[in-house]
Order: sequence, then structure tokens, then C-alpha cells
Amino acid sequence: MELQLNDRIVVVTGASKGIGWACAEAFAQAGAKVVLVSRSQANLDTALARWPKSAPAPVAIVADLTRAEEAERMAAKAEESVGPIAILVNSAGAARRYAPADLDAAAWHDAMDAKFFSYIHAIDAVLKRMLGRGRGAIVNIIGMGGKVASPVHLPGGAANSALMLATVGLAAAFGPKGIRINAINPGATLTGRVQEGLKAESKMTGLSEAELLERNQARIPLGRLGTPEEVAQVALFLASERATYVTGAIVPMDGGSGSVI
Repeated sequence: MELQLNDRIVVVTGASKGIGWACAEAFAQAGAKVVLVSRSQANLDTALARWPKSAPAPVAIVADLTRAEEAERMAAKAEESVGPIAILVNSAGAARRYAPADLDAAAWHDAMDAKFFSYIHAIDAVLKRMLGRGRGAIVNIIGMGGKVASPVHLPGGAANSALMLATVGLAAAFGPKGIRINAINPGATLTGRVQEGLKAESKMTGLSEAELLERNQARIPLGRLGTPEEVAQVALFLASERATYVTGAIVPMDGGSGSVI
């Protein structure tokens, strides 16, 4: 299926690893011009070193998106370097997992900074530029933790819930202006974040990480965890010309484990 992404300028936050990296690579392979954003120069250097030779070389920008001024600088630099941003894929920021006994006020504030505000700041910076052109697509990679209250992911889950509300609300507000905003809710996906969650759950339950992983997979109807590449394919579709009547959608990708309407 032709997605009509050739030469579209795509900014991917959190692009140096995990789902962000998979999205950046997928968009590049589809012919888009990609801007990689990460708060770590070292991680960006690693990503650039393994960038596929068959894809156009990306632009890489270091920015700490928990700060609004950094997001604004990032968006300005992206447009100066490559051109008008057509698509924003938000995948930056991950809230730490905590055993409930370890929670404190700082944990809740850190989660909102890491996951909620890193997305909102990027949206604010890019959206106003899209509005001037009357078109654009934003895809937020959020997570099922915003719908399912896991004891080891409460601050992060709260941030995810807030992002879901912001996604749907902003989609309604700016759809008349030509901007589509959607989200993907991955369940457990094969990234480093899964390992962090298993460590917190192991501390709380006393079970080994291997046993917990096996139990978690057994609860998934498809019998396995998802991959970053699978999430990236859905992001491609939502951002493409094949999804021009899709906005305000939150797509679950949990292998069928969340049996909710």
C-alpha cells in the first residue's frame, strides 16, 4: 500500500532507541525525510552509526523536551535544517516504574515531566507551525498503562491517561484547522522499559523476572510481547495519506490482552 510519505518531513522524538528508533527507521524506508530527536548526544551518535545505508541520512537534534524552550528550539532548528514539519511522532520520555512502597511526591512529578510534558511541549512547538500551513499529522506513542492501573506504574499511568485526554481533545480542537492527532497505546513491547518494569514487579512480588515475563506473556491472547517495528507500522499508517479521515483515535496494541471497549 502506497502511503505517500515520500519527502514528507517527519520529526520523531525519543528516536535514538526503542519504539522511537523503529518509527524513525520505518518512515525513512517509506521515503520520508526524518529528524531524530533525543536528549542524549551519545544515544544519537549510536543511532546515526547504525542508520540504514539504504535510507536518506537524517538530521539529529539534541533537546530535553521536558523544557518548553528546548522544544521550541528543536522545532525551529528542524525547520531551518530540513523544511516544514509535516508529521510529529512523539515517543520521548518514559516514566520510571516503582514498587508502591517506594512512591513519593517526586515520583509523581517526575512522571509528568518525563512522559506528559515532554510530549505536550513538542506538540506546542510543532502544532503552531502546522497551523500556519493548514495541515499536519501528530502521532503520540502513549501506552496501555493509562487505561490499566498497574501497581508498579501508577505515576506513569497517570501521565499516560492525561496524554490520552490531551490527544482526543486537541484532535477535536484542531481538526477544523487541518491537523490530525492520533495515539497508539502499546502494551508490553520488547524494549528496555519492559525490563525496568519486571525489576519493579519482582521487588514487589518476590518472583523472578523470568517467571514474571512468562506469566505476562501467557496472559496475552497472541501469546507474545509486541515489537517496536509493529508499533512503527501503525504509526506510519496513522500519519499517512491513507488515514486522512482518522483523528482523535487511540489504537490499542496489546495483543488482545485489554478486553475493553
